[in-house]
Amino acid sequence: MKIIDKQQVVTSLNYDALLPALKKSFGGSFSMPRRQVFELAPGDPAHNAFAVLPAWDEEVIGVKSFTYFPENARDGYDSLYSKIMLFDRRHGVPLALVDGTSVTLWRTSAVSALAADFLARPDAKHLVFFGTGNLASYMIKAHLSVRDYNKVTIIARNADKVSSLVARLSEELPDISFVSGASTQEIISSADTISCATGSPEPLFNGDWLSPGTHVDLIGNHHAHYRECDTATLVRSRVYVDSKTNVLNEAGELLIPIAEGVFEAEQICGEMADLCASQVGGRTLGRKSDEEITLFKSVGTALSDLVAANLVYKLAARFD
Repeated sequence: MKIIDKQQVVTSLNYDALLPALKKSFGGSFSMPRRQVFELAPGDPAHNAFAVLPAWDEEVIGVKSFTYFPENARDGYDSLYSKIMLFDRRHGVPLALVDGTSVTLWRTSAVSALAADFLARPDAKHLVFFGTGNLASYMIKAHLSVRDYNKVTIIARNADKVSSLVARLSEELPDISFVSGASTQEIISSADTISCATGSPEPLFNGDWLSPGTHVDLIGNHHAHYRECDTATLVRSRVYVDSKTNVLNEAGELLIPIAEGVFEAEQICGEMADLCASQVGGRTLGRKSDEEITLFKSVGTALSDLVAANLVYKLAARFD
């Protein structure tokens, strides 16, 4: 059995390989029970948690386990630690133990970008991104891999972190204009795509400010009583999710409007698997016009972990 560490994941993966692999697997045959998230001390404001995400396809079986301690930074630790165990599908033989923390960064950003490839306007030029955490650079680069954005506006509470991220990305990608911004009507209405990867408990922008044709991508929140977008954003949008089972169990972006009586689960247009399948019920899913507002909500799926970890395993095997 191979032990694959963070460095091997980082040096092996790229979006040119990962996005097609995700599209193929989500559009194919797989099994993915609902992920299990356990709050270690219910009612504790820290929300420390342990989670287990199983999945399998025709090639491999996998399970990701992770711990999430949001306040760890105060004690000098990372907020998330994770491992993915892979088994051969035919005989159940253990294949690899893969660093799940780094895989999570890659697969989260890749799923977000894959959804945007179906839902963002082909001519999208301005990306507005909320957040400066570990995911930020991955998310931005993933979205840049599916659309020719010429401007990226970064918004977050910590101005120093925004400035640092803008400077780093500007050096790495000098042909793109990276700027800091604020959640104002002018900036939100000028966005072609808005991607959010924050821990904010409250909406990040006013949904009435969205211009026709905007795509909204939400991946930061995993709590039923939190949300990165307001009700106006949701009811104005054609809504897609990575997994109905998981989202309708965890995501306040949908659960709060449902509780308000202004949105129903049946209004969800499709899951990632539906987008990746060539047709669903005789119709192709995705953006229908340049004017519609689209929204993708993701809380994370075991299949995306399985696909990314298996891709790393295959790539690592080439160098044995």
